[in-house]
Amino acid sequence: MMEAVPPQTTGFFGERPAGAGLSSAFSAVWVHRMEDDEAPPIVITPDATIDLQWIDGRFRVAGPDKDPQIERPPAGATIIGFRFRPGAAAGWLGVSAGEIVGGRLELGDLWGTRARELTDRIRAMPDLAGMVSQLEAAIGAYTQGRDALDRPMGKAFDLLDAGLPPERPLVPFLLDRLSVSERTLRRRFEDAFGYGPKTLDRILRFHRYRRLQRRAGGASTAQLAIEAGYADQAHLIRESRRLTGVTPSALP
Repeated sequence: MMEAVPPQTTGFFGERPAGAGLSSAFSAVWVHRMEDDEAPPIVITPDATIDLQWIDGRFRVAGPDKDPQIERPPAGATIIGFRFRPGAAAGWLGVSAGEIVGGRLELGDLWGTRARELTDRIRAMPDLAGMVSQLEAAIGAYTQGRDALDRPMGKAFDLLDAGLPPERPLVPFLLDRLSVSERTLRRRFEDAFGYGPKTLDRILRFHRYRRLQRRAGGASTAQLAIEAGYADQAHLIRESRRLTGVTPSALP
């Protein structure tokens, strides 16, 4: 049995910011093309994002994830993804993120005939660039004029992604910065992200560590763990196992 690998380590993976026609609801467009030979299983680490994906002539919705997910794309498959901006997926899809946590759902299961109408706009293209452009145009046409973004939740995401100020408890900090009640905060988080503030903070803290790790050169794991917001290196190791299945030293 082949070992599962991160998406960026197999086949071709490329990503760029979403164009102007999509940027009100989407942050990035990405392409993952598998090798023509047998593709290894792919491990998806929770990253607090939700994607609209085009696979084999159909749309599906992926995420948000709380736990690592294993996907097994066929050899030679091409996946074109449109990553929602934080706080925009629920408004664009018309479905609370809490209803699709950990899911890989056909858009038709959420939209019915509306999904078929969107899919029917797409025609097979001989080249990948043309296919991406056509998908951008179709999704952009649906996106224009619709204000899908929950801006307070986008702000909440940015606050947690940057890291909490030292010694500031999470929920009181968010209540103070967003000027909402705790009940409203938790409901809005569930709708926008699929889980509460503590889970989102845990996922974003791990990815903050990963960003620091990639830039740090020779810095020690213990030092980076503290800088990312962990209590100590042991705390980081526990969270890494929980989110990826392996320790930080085993990450590519």
